[in-house]
Amino acid sequence: MSDQPSAWQGDLDRADLIEANVPADPLALFADWYASAADCGLREPTAMTLATVDPDGSPSARIVLLKGFDDAGFRFYTNYQSDKGTALAANPRAALVFWWEPIERQVRVTGAVSKLDAATSDAYFQRRSRGSRLGAHASLQSQRLADRAELDQRLADVEARFADREVPRPDHWGGYLVAPERIEFWQARRSRLHDRLRYVRDESTGWRIERLSP
Repeated sequence: MSDQPSAWQGDLDRADLIEANVPADPLALFADWYASAADCGLREPTAMTLATVDPDGSPSARIVLLKGFDDAGFRFYTNYQSDKGTALAANPRAALVFWWEPIERQVRVTGAVSKLDAATSDAYFQRRSRGSRLGAHASLQSQRLADRAELDQRLADVEARFADREVPRPDHWGGYLVAPERIEFWQARRSRLHDRLRYVRDESTGWRIERLSP
């Protein structure tokens, strides 16, 4: 592994990340940063790290795709019986991290997690490709397989079952909402004294903005 300094430019041609320049609502700032990430050439700006705590207390993290966000929070979809689904059933809290290297920005989110309602999950599932819908039935996500042939056979069986009809959403698959309680925005500076602003939700006063030391 190289121990050379990174090539981050810092201090790009953009607004400073200071309290006077940011909106009171962190979701408005996230929408602006997300739009910049989507426009900067990243192949998958929706990629985010999802960190959970397993039932035995062990931390676990993986990359999932953001499938929407609004004032309620951040949405993603998965198999409820997967490792992350099991973790969220036992401890319905999570952390998200977005890292957009070309624009040298990071966003961290922590909050409570709940399942989306069935109608929302159904609507999203039907927008997926037929192959993805079949895969949701075929995969026992996170469970051990003897070999690839076992998975291929499961898919063949599912294809035969739904050969002449629509593929419904399986009961074990659906969406989650991460309702943010804290959202931290990080922006690189050439000096390495990077900017960090954290929004903290206060039930009585709304969002509070804090500046953190880099």
